[in-house]
Amino acid sequence: MNKKIISIITFVSSLSLIGVIVIQLLWANYALKLRGEIFNNRVQVFLEEVISKITDEGCSFREGCKPCLLDNNNENNHNTCAKNFVKIHNINMIKLDSIMESEFCNRMKVNKDYVYGIIDGKSKRLITCSNKSYYNELLNTYHTFPFPCVKNNENIYLGIFFPNQQTYILNRMIFLLIVSSLFLLVVIVSFILTVLILLRQKKLSEMKSDFVNNMTHEFKTPISTISLASEMLTKTNVLESKEKILQYANIIFDENTRLKTQVEQVLQISVLDKRNFKLLKKDIDVHEIIENVVSNFQLVVQQRNGTINLELKAEPYHILADPTHFYHIISNLIDNAIKYSFEEPIITITTKSNNIGIIVYISDEGIGISAENAKYIYKKLYRISTGNVHNVKGFGLGLFYVKTMVEAHGGNIKLKSELKKGSTFEIFFPFNHNLNT
Repeated sequence: MNKKIISIITFVSSLSLIGVIVIQLLWANYALKLRGEIFNNRVQVFLEEVISKITDEGCSFREGCKPCLLDNNNENNHNTCAKNFVKIHNINMIKLDSIMESEFCNRMKVNKDYVYGIIDGKSKRLITCSNKSYYNELLNTYHTFPFPCVKNNENIYLGIFFPNQQTYILNRMIFLLIVSSLFLLVVIVSFILTVLILLRQKKLSEMKSDFVNNMTHEFKTPISTISLASEMLTKTNVLESKEKILQYANIIFDENTRLKTQVEQVLQISVLDKRNFKLLKKDIDVHEIIENVVSNFQLVVQQRNGTINLELKAEPYHILADPTHFYHIISNLIDNAIKYSFEEPIITITTKSNNIGIIVYISDEGIGISAENAKYIYKKLYRISTGNVHNVKGFGLGLFYVKTMVEAHGGNIKLKSELKKGSTFEIFFPFNHNLNT
């Protein structure tokens, strides 16, 4: 799947997800409004029930009696006016409060989270109320119901106000909102993970394609050399010279060994992934193995006018490890330092020790590794791009192998690098790691 198709799929899927989120939010808003309307309708029904019950109890509102208004700005007249009105109109306030509690607390379940009052609609004033702190709110409340027994067009209402109406409505819907949000979150997270997995699979596919190309290129060279050397051995003039026969035979042997090493390196992928390997540990001389590895690379480095400097200062310098794997760990790191160095590779290998193990530093003054690439260098098949797939040989298995084996020995590996200034790999090996591996 090419990059363009993945981009189109991601874009279309993103638009669809955004559409789902918008619709979900619109439905949630609609549900809240609908719940609010239901709440308002229920309040009106219960207010009507309250008025019906209180008037049945004997509210007379006698003709000719004008209400004494509760003046919020006149505290002295507050209690007198309210009492006179209640007395004149034969309203039992204790009974009213009891009925309000019965209807709204017991039946509607609002837990006394309300205030109520008697409102004069003509003068827009409160006659009396249960809590004068909400004077203006009660005057402007949406929830009112008229007293039917009022004479002389007095226009008297019973009003109720809910300070936490929105909270009450949200609490009634909280379960559905939480469940809906959780499902929406699952969809969003699943979508993000799907896109990330898709991009990761695409990158892995590209890495595998590069791996196949590199493998073909790496195998082609020794095969071609073996083929050419074999052909030369059939020449009459070559057969007459023992020196030439020995020369071409050595070429075939060296290239065959190289090809065998490359094949084994490829076969190591599944073994390293499953950790299906056994370490044959024994006491080894770290400095001796490092010197042996360096001696094998000296010719390659000298041909490029480079140097390998040794600063072997560890004391003691013996550890319990698999000598073959330890050799290949050091060899891989030196090989990388040479590959990613400039024309004249300058490599320094330093050893130090502490109370629990040995630390090996392998430094170069090469191209360095960016912070972005540094996060992936230990991944299988990952190779740092240098603008050409084949300008640096290898399968992208070296550092994957190194990290796996170092950790199998109970150690760890760290990297310090700066672009165009070089890199330093720091490897720690414990003196004695007795875990069965």
